[in-house]
Amino acid sequence: MVYQHIADEGIGKLFADPDPDKARDHFRSKSKIMKDKLMSVSEAVNDFVHDGDYLAIGGFGTNRIPTALLHEILRQRKKELRVSGHTATHDFQILAAGDCIASVDVAYVVGLEARGLSKAARKLFEEGRIEVTEWTNAALAWRYRAAAMGIPFMPARVMLGTDTFKYSAAKKIQCPFTGKDLIALPALYPDVALIHVHRADRYGNAQIDGITVSDLDVARASKYVILSTEELIDNEEIREHPSRTAIPYYCVDAVCHVPYGSYPGNMPYKYFSDEEHLNEWLAADGKPETLQPFLSKYIYGTKDFSEYLELCGGLEKIEELRKLEFIEPDGPIVI
Repeated sequence: MVYQHIADEGIGKLFADPDPDKARDHFRSKSKIMKDKLMSVSEAVNDFVHDGDYLAIGGFGTNRIPTALLHEILRQRKKELRVSGHTATHDFQILAAGDCIASVDVAYVVGLEARGLSKAARKLFEEGRIEVTEWTNAALAWRYRAAAMGIPFMPARVMLGTDTFKYSAAKKIQCPFTGKDLIALPALYPDVALIHVHRADRYGNAQIDGITVSDLDVARASKYVILSTEELIDNEEIREHPSRTAIPYYCVDAVCHVPYGSYPGNMPYKYFSDEEHLNEWLAADGKPETLQPFLSKYIYGTKDFSEYLELCGGLEKIEELRKLEFIEPDGPIVI
């Protein structure tokens, strides 16, 4: 039975099915065995990211983003992806440059905060090459929360009376207890989540230092989860500090050991963002005649993320960024 007390609704399109029972059909069949999930970045992207999938990307802005996984999506020429633009800056810029995106649930994209705007990303919207549905950051976060809870929508009091609501796919309903107006935010069940973490064991138990943003809900809402991790640690270390496990193994499908895998983004307490290289990206992505040689050099012409790092300055650059983050290395850095 369809809920009959809808007072108003946005004109935006839903890019993911909010039905929790359909999602449960997948989660019910997902193995809960604590098995070895360690694999290469190329294997993980090949096995779990497919054309047309809905992607959720962890981190916030340029902080703790899964850059290595995103580069591999470009190398493997994935297309027609649906994307959650929750707090997407350089991550969205990468996918836009690779012409990978067909639609986006947008809260914050195109801008790289104080650094400026990605022209390649902006062109997607200006030229009508991408379908768009609008939300706020909070609305997208609560859509993940609804999915993590296994419910079809989350009631909230955001976006009322705004054009953001008008161009969203939310619905205005009346509270059955108070009669007050509420927004019904549909649950968001991504096909694949890409999340970069500080530490993980080979089974997928992960630790995150600092803010987690929506990643805990994203991991629980997504049908498949690929983790890239700065450090690969033993399960014994996970068991010694169980309260630090932010993402448990049963949510995770692939673990990729990628030191500095958020570069050129900032990895809290590890290394600062490479502002010079981010500016190089912004300068290059304005025109096809500069963007394509840039991508050929840094992504398509490299076999993996370690080669990309070497082109950007390698260990010497990482050492500089470590010092900027005010944390001295506790041992030799090895790529």
